[in-house]
Amino acid sequence: MTTIKTLGELKKAGYQSKSIKEELSDNLRQRLQNGEPSFTEIHGFEDTVVPELERAILSKHNINLLGLRGQAKTRLARKMVDLLDEYIPMVAGSEINDDPFNPISKHAVDLIAEKGDKTPIEWLHRSNRFFEKLATPDVTVADLIGDIDPIKAANLKLSYADENVIHFGMIPRANRCIFVINELPDLQARIQVALFNILQEGDIQIRGFKVRLPLDMQFIFTANPEDYTNRGSIVTPLKDRIGSQILTHYPNSIEIAKKITAQEANFDDYQLKNIHVPELAKDLLEQISFEARNSDFIDAKSGVSARMSITAYENLLSTAERRALLNKEKKTQVRLTDFSGIIPAITGKVELVYEGEQEGAENVAYFIIGDAIKSLFPLYFPEPKKLEKEGERTPFTAIQEWFFIESGFELLEDIKDEEYHQIIDEIVPLQEFMAKYGENIPKEDQYFWKEFILWALVEFDKLSKDRITKGYQFKDPYGSFIKDL
Repeated sequence: MTTIKTLGELKKAGYQSKSIKEELSDNLRQRLQNGEPSFTEIHGFEDTVVPELERAILSKHNINLLGLRGQAKTRLARKMVDLLDEYIPMVAGSEINDDPFNPISKHAVDLIAEKGDKTPIEWLHRSNRFFEKLATPDVTVADLIGDIDPIKAANLKLSYADENVIHFGMIPRANRCIFVINELPDLQARIQVALFNILQEGDIQIRGFKVRLPLDMQFIFTANPEDYTNRGSIVTPLKDRIGSQILTHYPNSIEIAKKITAQEANFDDYQLKNIHVPELAKDLLEQISFEARNSDFIDAKSGVSARMSITAYENLLSTAERRALLNKEKKTQVRLTDFSGIIPAITGKVELVYEGEQEGAENVAYFIIGDAIKSLFPLYFPEPKKLEKEGERTPFTAIQEWFFIESGFELLEDIKDEEYHQIIDEIVPLQEFMAKYGENIPKEDQYFWKEFILWALVEFDKLSKDRITKGYQFKDPYGSFIKDL
């Protein structure tokens, strides 16, 4: 079909033009009938957001995706391109992708009137049918819809009353395309008003021209519910003209969150080949995000983006890689002490409430890591009790006694793997504990789990941990005090 070059050939081929909303709904209908997924590389929305989005497309609605930051709203919008036809014909040279059978611009109408069936045709690939605009307060009506171009008028020696002096904005140029406006509430109210006619009547008006262009578009808006009260709002008449409003959400399980992070994280071949990441480390990374979303120190209304886990994962591998490079080691594995390297990824992704500001962003990040460890630990080992009867022995008593006798030990961040293993192996009761409760843990992950146990005992107040210049010092919480006495 793309070999066709003129309007006459297009007619002979029996091509039937249709609106973009018909394209989307027809292609979606075909996918659903064939049992194919309508949206790929989207995880966690299969039973919630995606069905609602499918219903909106079948209803031929303009759509508003409403949700907190980092909830894949823009990704969903971009994935809708896959539901378009691979190619569509347009009048050659058209600025607004004129349909050869339904021309709307003066250029296309005049060209078809002049050349008839010999009108040249171009083919537009679906990858070029996606337009995106971030709504900012400085966006103008001219940016979106268009205005008179005085330079064009001067060069062509035309009067301002001639339609050929019009410079089309982003929306007309996105005719027969998907047009996304991100963060819609940030758009000034008067600019939102300018969208009324486009959404309701499908046409635009520029300055005083009697030109009305019945545009064929699929609008998708994204918005953060917090924006409705903080920075701006969607004016009510505009909301009324948006067919479907769909609520997005964060992943509801660690497994789904891990899929998203693995898909989006940016690693090179060297890191993937030479740095081993225990599965528990991946779980811990995602649990940190879950804890952050429930933390009293973090503004829940602002949300905690999925990008936090992604950048934290990248930082984690870079921390391990840097240590290996300093020690001239070709291969290494992630340690729990490496999690200090993800602090910048956390502090840059969260909005703190007053109490969090008082604690400081870095301390809040460490609190969240500690909470994540505390939440995961009981899933694998007996949960330490805060209050125990005098003389009662627990699965952790031998480990505590070791720290009381040895006065603790230091675990530095940048030591070689061999030295790291030797230090951990010194804690004999820890080896015995792992032999009893961690028999199913892979051999290559053993040292990460052992360190995980130590960090967890700190969170359950069985050991104490202090941050030192180049690492951490673990010790018995009471033993050092008694020895000083």
